[in-house]
Amino acid sequence: MARPLTADIDLDALRHNYCLARDLAPHSRTLAVLKADAYGHGAVPCAHALSDLAPAFAVASIEEACVLREAGIKIPIVLLEGIFEACELEVVDTMDLWIVVHSDWQLEAQLAYRPRRPIPTWLKVDSGMHRLGFDPYRAEQIWARLAAAPEYATDLHLMSHFATADALDPSYFRHQLGVLNALAERLKAPICLANSPATLAWPEAHGAWNRPGVMLYGSNPLVGDNDATRRLAPVMTLRSEIIAVRDLAPGEPVGYAGRWKAPRPSRIGVVACGYGDGYDRHAVDGTPVLVNGQRTSIAGKVSMDMLTVDLTDIPEAGIGSPVVLWGRAADGTYLSVDDVASHCDTISYTLLTGVLPRVPRRYHGGPVGVARQANVHD
Repeated sequence: MARPLTADIDLDALRHNYCLARDLAPHSRTLAVLKADAYGHGAVPCAHALSDLAPAFAVASIEEACVLREAGIKIPIVLLEGIFEACELEVVDTMDLWIVVHSDWQLEAQLAYRPRRPIPTWLKVDSGMHRLGFDPYRAEQIWARLAAAPEYATDLHLMSHFATADALDPSYFRHQLGVLNALAERLKAPICLANSPATLAWPEAHGAWNRPGVMLYGSNPLVGDNDATRRLAPVMTLRSEIIAVRDLAPGEPVGYAGRWKAPRPSRIGVVACGYGDGYDRHAVDGTPVLVNGQRTSIAGKVSMDMLTVDLTDIPEAGIGSPVVLWGRAADGTYLSVDDVASHCDTISYTLLTGVLPRVPRRYHGGPVGVARQANVHD
């Protein structure tokens, strides 16, 4: 019998979340961000599930784009960090990719290269994140150089990235938006600004293109909820089972360092999941878990292959009882990955992308044949 830990991926939920992002911005085109193996969900099956909905995908690197092209994905793919070496321009050209340019060496390499066909180019401007991008005061000059090159002038866009679109205080977000809107107005340029939080909460940031990421996978990136976030559907459910049960007297410890001690006569369940699978070792006692669809919590430190949960108030639970680490239980009960992340002093992005390859992905729903094909090639 196989170890019971799996990551179930609901492709219908993925499509639902994409349609939500699209419908929130009806005058924008909506990229689907598939970087980091679709945030841990599997880039190829997720791409196939969205290919009839999304006008383009976005990834972080040539390597990620090649995986999609080799899997038969034909629609445009944007390289969000551009090229890392000038020789990659040949691959960009051959594979018909779209490219972001954010630094001088990329610009010079691109202008020196003669592609077989025009390459759609996205000029990244540093509006305040201070990671990648050109200073707004130089952007007009760089835009002019690209616009003068016929290989790149036919499909030029401005883009930037928000540092605080998820925050309660909108002041810095509005500063960044003002910088980009003023520049776009001067250049008469289409823009791509809205990440997941801006897609969900800031319609004024919706441009010619939006680029939602984590919201596609059912996670709420905002501080708090709004009507849109409450409509998100979880895509990944991390499932396992109870594999052993222990009865403890008051005061007896559990796990490494005995961090958790039984406050009363207690039943402890051992779950087949640990940090060797990608579950966060920093999860504190009290981190929520569903057993038999009922909410309980972690009791003791997470170890490599196992974690322990308190079954005292779920007397019917025993060996083989289903466990949901995050996602939706069989009875529809839901445990948000964002809730789990808050108990691990992290964010949902790290939990979702951290699920390791030894955890089998099992695909459900989506267009006819996509889930079956993905599971065949697991």
